[in-house]
Amino acid sequence: MINSHYVYILECSDKTLYTGWTNNLEKRVREHNSGRYGAKYTSSRRPVKLVYAESLSSLSDVLKREVQIKKLSRKKKLQLIEETPLRQDENS
Repeated sequence: MINSHYVYILECSDKTLYTGWTNNLEKRVREHNSGRYGAKYTSSRRPVKLVYAESLSSLSDVLKREVQIKKLSRKKKLQLIEETPLRQDENS
């Protein structure tokens, strides 16, 4: 999709999970790993690994989904990750 937005989950080096959204998944993961443009949370927990991504067509939908995922317990997030394997080309 050209106008896709993504909600994603990263696994940090300390095994914590970070949830965010973007319209350029590959670039955003690189930014998190650079430490320069990533979130403050991930800057001290590098490297990060993309473990989940979901594409939605509208920004409002992706923001709602991000909130839903952030409200999940760690156990539920891990279950979501396990049930939704990344395609090889999405895994950075």
